[in-house]
Amino acid sequence: MKKPLILVTNDDSISAPGIRALIEVMNELGTVVVVAPDSPQSAMGHAITINSMLHLNKVSAEGAAITEYTCSGTPVDCVKFAVNEILKQKPDLCVSGVNHGSNSSINVIYSGTMSAAVEAGIEGIPAIGFSLLDYDWNADFETFKPYIKQIALEVLEKGLPENVVLNVNFPKKKKNELKGIKICRQAKAIWAEKFDKRKTPQGKDYYWLTGEFINLDKGQDTDEWALGQGYISIVPVQFDMTAHHAIQQLNNWNL
Repeated sequence: MKKPLILVTNDDSISAPGIRALIEVMNELGTVVVVAPDSPQSAMGHAITINSMLHLNKVSAEGAAITEYTCSGTPVDCVKFAVNEILKQKPDLCVSGVNHGSNSSINVIYSGTMSAAVEAGIEGIPAIGFSLLDYDWNADFETFKPYIKQIALEVLEKGLPENVVLNVNFPKKKKNELKGIKICRQAKAIWAEKFDKRKTPQGKDYYWLTGEFINLDKGQDTDEWALGQGYISIVPVQFDMTAHHAIQQLNNWNL
């Protein structure tokens, strides 16, 4: 059988340990092409570059088993480049990550990792975003490689529902502490944010965005609950943002 073509990207940059782990697993499953940012692009959401130049550089050696490119833009730019400029055919799978840090609950809105997966989904490509709840550059990705492989194989073999991508989050647990996988819904949560105001040596004000993550959801079917209990969470994410349940109510307005 012909090997599946797999596109790998992320938002932490091509040098991040998380994407190197993901590339290693995907190389066991198919032909891998990597298009990733040349510098960290965390929390870029679905941003695209339209007001400045973009640069694409091939960084893998000629004839290397895995073809790798860096892009000066956002994670979504990387997927657009891959689909429109690099690949001769649509990939069978796009995987994004493994992100250094959580993309559960409301974090999916801000995530460059998940936005890359969503962009692939918009293009009709089955896509998965992987994240580990550990911001440490040297986080333990080895523990989760079998699960990455298992989930990717399921998607390759069975596909995904139309207009749906997967948001996979791994808890910060050791192998013997993992309880398994849960299919979940996104927990209702918010960031209670504030700006830390400081001054430069010249006396000019500047700010750092800070905040506290607050889970408002006590349900036991959410990603936050699953991760807190030691499960890997999988949330099916749709990118049709229509609030279908609200259409009837708005139709009753005097418009």
